[in-house]
Amino acid sequence: MTSQKIVVLHSLFNWLPITENWIYNQILYLPSDIKNHVLVYRELENLDVFPFANIHCLIEKTTWHKIHNYAKKLSQFTFPPIRLVSRGLYKLNQHQAMHFFIKTARRYNAHVLHSHFGNIGWINIPLAKQAKLKHVVTFYGHDVNRLPLNDNRWYERYKTLFRHVDCILCEGPYMAQSVVKLGCPPNKVKVHHLGVEIDKISFKPRTWKKNTPLRVLLAASFREKKGLPYGLEALGKLQNDIPIEITMIGDATHEQRSQMEKQKIMTILDKYHLTDKTRMLGFQSHDRLLEEAYKHHIFLSPSVTAKDGDTEGGAPVAIIEMIATGMPIVSTTHCDIPEVVNYGDVNLLAAERDVTGLVQKLKWLIDHAEKWETITKVGRKHVEQEFDAAIQAQKLSDIYFSLHTN
Repeated sequence: MTSQKIVVLHSLFNWLPITENWIYNQILYLPSDIKNHVLVYRELENLDVFPFANIHCLIEKTTWHKIHNYAKKLSQFTFPPIRLVSRGLYKLNQHQAMHFFIKTARRYNAHVLHSHFGNIGWINIPLAKQAKLKHVVTFYGHDVNRLPLNDNRWYERYKTLFRHVDCILCEGPYMAQSVVKLGCPPNKVKVHHLGVEIDKISFKPRTWKKNTPLRVLLAASFREKKGLPYGLEALGKLQNDIPIEITMIGDATHEQRSQMEKQKIMTILDKYHLTDKTRMLGFQSHDRLLEEAYKHHIFLSPSVTAKDGDTEGGAPVAIIEMIATGMPIVSTTHCDIPEVVNYGDVNLLAAERDVTGLVQKLKWLIDHAEKWETITKVGRKHVEQEFDAAIQAQKLSDIYFSLHTN
């Protein structure tokens, strides 16, 4: 620890979607020798859930939100002149944003810019250059795979980013290798685990008695990469062996692909006659998620690579938290999930889209209930060592200081 303090600007599109509490923890737990400011491009939301003092929001501080909203409305039309006008308005808005954020960086004598998500990192190249900031970019998931696969321009944009950026952070080795494949020099890539509030999560190893209902929890937005239909199908097959009760936390967003995924989920529930056995709670607060967790025996998180290339990138933070509570996790070998779900010699991970494999992992837990306490202790210890928010924040601080002093 040094007596010197440095100023870090965290750049985001919005502050802060309810599902991105892991970004909040990264900033909240940084040690006192880091002075944090948040730069927001679009809008403020959930300030009651994620309170923070030093937020600088472009839309709040300028009248350009009118242009932003107007351009957004125009962008839905395909008539070429209207699309050109819309594109031009976005460029004007972008220019205004860059001017505002550069002034903010200079006003607070900032040293480091931390762009959260790869696409924001690319947008922020002029900001880092003109304000003479060291630039850290964290990739999180859709920005690694889905974005370039669906828009080829991002392959070249990322190559530009990798030339200018000082450091790329990734949740685990799988994501790190994916970023290297996109063209980033390996020496610029670091694995930095996301942290959870271990000290606020009580460890209560689950127990289950045979011939009683097995309560299974699934918690995720309804997106293809979450693999929820495969998990429900596995439970549909499992119900022939034991009584089950299912709780789903999460729902579809307004996106068409999410609505389509919800339809798939409802179809599976109907096909296997699971509707009456399933509580669908919709989106819930983080506190409610943890409250529900302690009422359940197993957490099922069957992530897959979506057809459009969307992935977890790293691993769902919910898995880390559920391990910390003492609940056994059945999941898949997707991305960096094997980096998180570590039960020593016990393997509870199936291949992606492998319903039979998921059933086998669930049945192993049913047949070895006496081992739950042992394996959940192994899982908790692993999370304490590698995913504690306070420890990871100190490591992030060390990264900032190493860049600042070099």
